Amino acid sequence: MMEAGVHFGHGTRKWNPRMAPYISAKRKGIHIPNLTKTASFLSEACDLVFDAASRGKQFLIVGTKNKAVDSVARAAIRARCHYVNKKDLRTEQKAGRLNRLPKRDAAMLKRQPWTIFFSNLSFANVSNEFKDIFDDQQEEYTALQECITLGIPTICLIDTNCDPDLADISIPANDDAIASIRLILNKLVFAICEGRSSYIRNP
Repeated sequence: MMEAGVHFGHGTRKWNPRMAPYISAKRKGIHIPNLTKTASFLSEACDLVFDAASRGKQFLIVGTKNKAVDSVARAAIRARCHYVNKKDLRTEQKAGRLNRLPKRDAAMLKRQPWTIFFSNLSFANVSNEFKDIFDDQQEEYTALQECITLGIPTICLIDTNCDPDLADISIPANDDAIASIRLILNKLVFAICEGRSSYIRNP
């Protein structure tokens, strides 16, 4: 984890006091997450996704930060998961797709693109079928709130400026380093793939 830079948090001036139990030290003006707790929560998250995958549940991986988009796509494709790594409303508008929506929904989409996205998912009863994995709590805050509203279990990678109480499982780790994001996702994806294999053998 140290090689991947998982232990580098945000500056001490930019932190959420609720993260205090998950921080082990301060060095050169930076908070250092407690990697023992990171490993414990990551293990718990892997157990959760393994169990869900072994019961045929679906997953949605969300990460729209520039440093995460490639890792999110690769991880989701490898695990055969749904994913969102970008949402370009200009493209949607040019294609005329927003014009097909009711005016109220189109206006809401322009203000909060995630609201419509997750509302549409809810029609497919995803509250029973999905588990969500978020790369960055701050970046995906609206999407996370939608999942909470819909009752979708969530796993979040949280840096020292995040709220650890929002997601069902919060994994304290560096959410800015590509290597850190990739490490966490790879562990979760491996657990999902193992769970899927178990489901295929014992449907």
